[in-house]
Amino acid sequence: MLETPTRGAVPELAMQGIQRLIRDGGYQAGDTLPSQRDLAEQLGVSRASLREALSSLSARGVVSVQPGKGVFVQGTATASEPASPWFAWPFAEQVSAADTFQLRYVLEGFAAGQAATALTADAIDALSENVEAMRVQLKAGHFEAAAQLDFEFHRRILEASGNQAMLNVITTSKAIFTESQKLPFIRPERALETWQEHRKILRALARHSAPAAKKAMEEHVRNAASRTGIVFSG
Repeated sequence: MLETPTRGAVPELAMQGIQRLIRDGGYQAGDTLPSQRDLAEQLGVSRASLREALSSLSARGVVSVQPGKGVFVQGTATASEPASPWFAWPFAEQVSAADTFQLRYVLEGFAAGQAATALTADAIDALSENVEAMRVQLKAGHFEAAAQLDFEFHRRILEASGNQAMLNVITTSKAIFTESQKLPFIRPERALETWQEHRKILRALARHSAPAAKKAMEEHVRNAASRTGIVFSG
């Protein structure tokens, strides 16, 4: 007798099915996949499970889900492949992913050092809640939600730094920076490293240690870039 897949296993099976469809169907980057309703029917899964699968594949750079337009193939990587600069970066005409990480390294390291001496107890508590919420989303494989929490974590630190110019750079280009925060999740087996690094930053901020907070943030941004396949010195 066949066992019914558990609730958590269904989105994973859907992900595998979509990747097989891309591979066996000869889809190339830029091609449109069948509608979500057709995909759900082909794979024998609910629309909710399909959306979870597509969210995870989007975070890995395999597909791009564009509301009102469809699901587009971006790449063909699998979770077992090593990180490398193969991913589709949607903002290539504006700025490269490598330049984005380098800018974050400079701005956010400085901001974390400044914020360490300015954050209140309430602000530290809010960051702690954010870090715990990210852990929950990552454990569930909800990478889109985790990326939004990631952006909010960094935004709060930038805000606490008191430098309005830096905050404006990040918030006015939210889509670009959020995309850079999704990229490291292309390797889901290493996704919790982001959470661990956020915890380290939080501990330094809670101690109000500017040097430790700056160092922890710089290490985090450099490691995030490395998980994406981008290596730079700092």
